[in-house]
Amino acid sequence: MSFKLLIAALPALALACTGPPTNQNGLNLIKSFESFQPNEYDDGFGNPTIGYGHLCADTSCSDVSIPKPLTEDTAQQLLSQDLLGYQNALTNALAQPVTLNDNQYAALVSWTYNIGNGNMESSDLVKRMNAGEDVSLVAHDELPQWNKANGQVVDGLTRRRAAELQLFDAPATLPALPAPC
Repeated sequence: MSFKLLIAALPALALACTGPPTNQNGLNLIKSFESFQPNEYDDGFGNPTIGYGHLCADTSCSDVSIPKPLTEDTAQQLLSQDLLGYQNALTNALAQPVTLNDNQYAALVSWTYNIGNGNMESSDLVKRMNAGEDVSLVAHDELPQWNKANGQVVDGLTRRRAAELQLFDAPATLPALPAPC
């Protein structure tokens, strides 16, 4: 990398925050909807998947360096590795004034893990929270709308959004966002 490129990249690097880890309530929610699969499978929408919802690069999941079939422990390790990118993306998508407790944050990490970073970043949920709207009102308005796949309402996604809202509303005393950068 040239010196000029490095200097140009520094402001972006300085803005990046590391997202806090998802709490156990969030992990339990994600695992309950993704379910453990030790071998490669089609997620029902044509996506090769393994473990607790890890999307594979190809049908043989060659991007997964962990020996297969996975154990529950190795699937948990893969999930933890996967969540790092989703936690960081969510943390950096939400503006500094957005305040979430650890259950609210975990619910949104679950949602992000399910819909992908790009969809989360361009969502009305993020735009509205960043505009200063009440996070609870926004979550209740926006999360239920994310219950479709290929344009069709999916019962499992409807149940997942309801469970995410239940976690979002669950009392919590630990702060999650804003994260110290």
